[in-house]
Amino acid sequence: MITKFEDLDLTQQYSYADYLTWQFQERLELIKGYVYKMSPAPARKHQQIVWNVSGIFWEKFKKGPCKVYQAPFDVRLPKKGAISDKQTFTVVQPDLCVICDLEKLDDRGCVGAPDLVVEILSPGNTKKEMKQKFDAYQEAGVKEYWLVQPDDRNVFQYVLNEEGIYIGLHPLTDEDTLISRVFPDFEIELAAIFD
Repeated sequence: MITKFEDLDLTQQYSYADYLTWQFQERLELIKGYVYKMSPAPARKHQQIVWNVSGIFWEKFKKGPCKVYQAPFDVRLPKKGAISDKQTFTVVQPDLCVICDLEKLDDRGCVGAPDLVVEILSPGNTKKEMKQKFDAYQEAGVKEYWLVQPDDRNVFQYVLNEEGIYIGLHPLTDEDTLISRVFPDFEIELAAIFD
């Protein structure tokens, strides 16, 4: 049993079964079997944007069939082509996610792809969000993925096409209105998330 983060070998691949046995407080993600320590507590700007986005999403989805969750919340993404068991999961904690298939929810979080994922970039997580998690979300079939860049006040929106590949839409700034492609009646004045 591993009781300290320092006892993990970050060059080794681990399973979800391993993840469940770890007895330490540090938050981490398991992407394609590799451990990624979550950044230290995010900057105030990051937290304010999470709060703003969460409020907008809560207002939109509070009476509908879809549920909204924010980190820390485990999303377990089965590896492509694998049977969903404890050995095959990538485990991520998106800043915010929307899940409409409530059968995917259990006491530990979500099993399978959320419909929409929002990640807010921070200096310590940009590479992971833009590469490893992008690939994991695309492979798992997350229909829409937003990357929010607080410093430049812009949003990158990716939508899964019929071939299962993300298509990047025109970058948006705090002067634009973002319209979700998965939820077309959901529009956000982006200035509201950066205020």
